[in-house]
Amino acid sequence: MRYDGHIWGVAADPVRRYERESWWENQTRVPAGAAVVDVTIWQVQVQLHGGAPLRTMQLRQPAMTDHWILTSIDDAA
Repeated sequence: MRYDGHIWGVAADPVRRYERESWWENQTRVPAGAAVVDVTIWQVQVQLHGGAPLRTMQLRQPAMTDHWILTSIDDAA
């Protein structure tokens, strides 16, 4: 994973969850039958190299897209 000019290694299995989104607040039109309510969220623990501290990244995939948005990065607890 690339972030902030570095390549981060994934240090643990990612955790996936879904959140509900109020699509009518973000989009004015939606194709019939489109799945726009559930948004995929991934929590991924990463580190720069073997001895570096773990960081936790939250990634969000907006409905009807193929791209991801980094929503937060924190020190792993």
